[in-house]
Amino acid sequence: MGVTRTPLIAGNWKMNEDHLQAIALVQKLAWTLKDANHDFADAEVAVFPPFTDLRSVQTLVSADKLEIAYGGQDISANDSGAYTGEISGAFLAKLDCSYVIIGHSERRQYHNESDELIGRKVLAAVRHGLVPVLCVGETAEDLEKFGASAVPVSQVKAALADFPKDAPLVVAYEPVWAIGSGKAATAEQAGEVATVLRATLTEILGAEAADKVRILYGGSVKKANIAGFMKQKDVDGALVGGASLDVDEFAGIAQFGKHVTV
Repeated sequence: MGVTRTPLIAGNWKMNEDHLQAIALVQKLAWTLKDANHDFADAEVAVFPPFTDLRSVQTLVSADKLEIAYGGQDISANDSGAYTGEISGAFLAKLDCSYVIIGHSERRQYHNESDELIGRKVLAAVRHGLVPVLCVGETAEDLEKFGASAVPVSQVKAALADFPKDAPLVVAYEPVWAIGSGKAATAEQAGEVATVLRATLTEILGAEAADKVRILYGGSVKKANIAGFMKQKDVDGALVGGASLDVDEFAGIAQFGKHVTV
């Protein structure tokens, strides 16, 4: 009954670090995790650099045989064609990306991405063998008006309407009011929403597939608060923003097992 989900600690660099800085950051992260005797079987670690950094990260990871995974921060719903500035899933796959972030609140807010478009992007990721990291979350206004889980549930249902049940998936719950604010949700709040999201995934995908989906919490995650989130039965990791640019902080988050007590 149930599957063992390997925790995922993912670092979204956003629009930070050029390709040279990316090489230095990934090297230092790898060394820091090695010095800490990090076991990637206990917690997978992934980074999401800007598109211009990905080739450099790929070369480093391949040459040094690093266990750090990586992915894109966005994907086009289209595979090729006259879409200036867009990035095809085929391009990300050729760079050996494992993951791609889809539907981040900043894409929804600043680029007016709709649930329908996000659903198409999720399918594009699957077509190219990438694991979608589907971001959902409510604003402060949503929280006050609808409660914590209503908007994330609605976003999940819309994005996964045509999702194949056998495809891998990660869902990241990021309350918009917590991102970059320094005010994280409580571990209990995150856990409650994650449990509702897993129930929703069960409705959409079935119990077996839903049980395999890793649900991450994101929003002002730090090594000082990660242990509380990881105690929640339906929280399987974290999508980390600003703290992922601080190697010692991010490595400390990845080493959450040293801080978690029963």
